[in-house]
Amino acid sequence: MATTTSTAARTSLASVALEVADVEAARRFSSAFGVDAYIRLRASEAHSTGFRGFTLGLTVSRPATVDGFLGAAVDAGATVLKPAAKSLWGYSGVVRAPDGTIWKIATSAKKDTGPDTRAIDEVVLLLGVESVKATKQFYAERGLTVAKSVGGKYVEFAAGQSSPVKLALYKRRALAKDLGVPVDGSGSHRVVLGGTADAFTDPDGFAWEAAAPDAPTPS
Repeated sequence: MATTTSTAARTSLASVALEVADVEAARRFSSAFGVDAYIRLRASEAHSTGFRGFTLGLTVSRPATVDGFLGAAVDAGATVLKPAAKSLWGYSGVVRAPDGTIWKIATSAKKDTGPDTRAIDEVVLLLGVESVKATKQFYAERGLTVAKSVGGKYVEFAAGQSSPVKLALYKRRALAKDLGVPVDGSGSHRVVLGGTADAFTDPDGFAWEAAAPDAPTPS
């Protein structure tokens, strides 16, 4: 009987690189937004249209901090996709950065217990996939540890010591709906995941490469 778990390279997420047309402009935005410690930027003119199939999420402690990050993003040139609002799960808003990356800022709290702290509790790279179950198995066979799994709808992997960003999976159509964008998209995802093993591409076309040793960490 053939097995894949014994021969697959063991890996974990070490870095996240966004491919952008203008690196300096993207760097100015990420610095003003307050996320430059969590991502890398690289120049790319790869064709990409519509929904790129992923989002980067910031989890914060209170609504005032959500508002603070959204305001900083808009001041730096982002477009609001979903204004901040309460929901069943808390309080959140969604913006698209000038380079096209979609960011969601959210808290589970619905009421403020203090002022904006501009502190990030967690950063999550959420990939929109066709089959959560199949992609979950693909990553588990490569050494990623499942930390949370909700049926075939959502999977979260344990954060590695080498990266400040957590990896998670969600149905692509559901993710687009949550972000307030059409699900259609083609071309490059414009994101590359750095791993602690050899390069590979997952079932949904997200590319991994061997991460450089100087992956960013929060300051």
